[in-house]
Amino acid sequence: MNRTFFIGDIHGCSKTFKKLVKDNIGVKKDDIIYCLGDYVDRGPDSKGVVDFILELREGGYRVYTLRGNHEQMLLDSEEGGFAFDLWMSNGGWQTLDSFDINSVTELDPVYAGFFKDTHYYIQEKDFIAVHAGLNFNAINPLEDLDSMLWTRDFRIEESYLENRVLIHAHTPIEKNLLLSQKVNGAVNIDGGCVYKNIEGYGNLFALDYYGKRFIEARNVDF
Repeated sequence: MNRTFFIGDIHGCSKTFKKLVKDNIGVKKDDIIYCLGDYVDRGPDSKGVVDFILELREGGYRVYTLRGNHEQMLLDSEEGGFAFDLWMSNGGWQTLDSFDINSVTELDPVYAGFFKDTHYYIQEKDFIAVHAGLNFNAINPLEDLDSMLWTRDFRIEESYLENRVLIHAHTPIEKNLLLSQKVNGAVNIDGGCVYKNIEGYGNLFALDYYGKRFIEARNVDF
């Protein structure tokens, strides 16, 4: 069985991301890594996060990227007006600064393609992975794209999951609560990496799915 890892919200913390993947996970080419979105905004080096993912892929590592609400805000900001203002109020200016641009329309096509090619979900026989969660009240939860990006309060429907685990991020939770979770039902792996100055947060977590363990890296970006 290939080692399979899920990584939560990185938010521009490229040094912490590299430490987690290279040092703490010790990534190998037969590993599979799923990143659950929110690569950008708030932290100091959104470009560096994307560059590292692209570097891993070019080196033959299997890294799959889901879309978070922050990538969606980035893409929507092309419309200008409220969409642009919403992104700016949620850390978008740090991302523009990182890429040394004034608008996402100035992004190099490689980076624009990276964001546009992100997936809303990954579904396998053992798990479903999304950024935020699922709307189990929908006829088909995998068609409610907004909920996959934005939802925070949801109650799982075990009959829908059919013994699969729902792995998500988006809503930061305190370290001890995160580590107390069992790998069944729904698992939140967002340790609030970018919130280093808040007690209990400031950690980037990976879930080693088949090893049934959490791997952490303390934020080293600030």
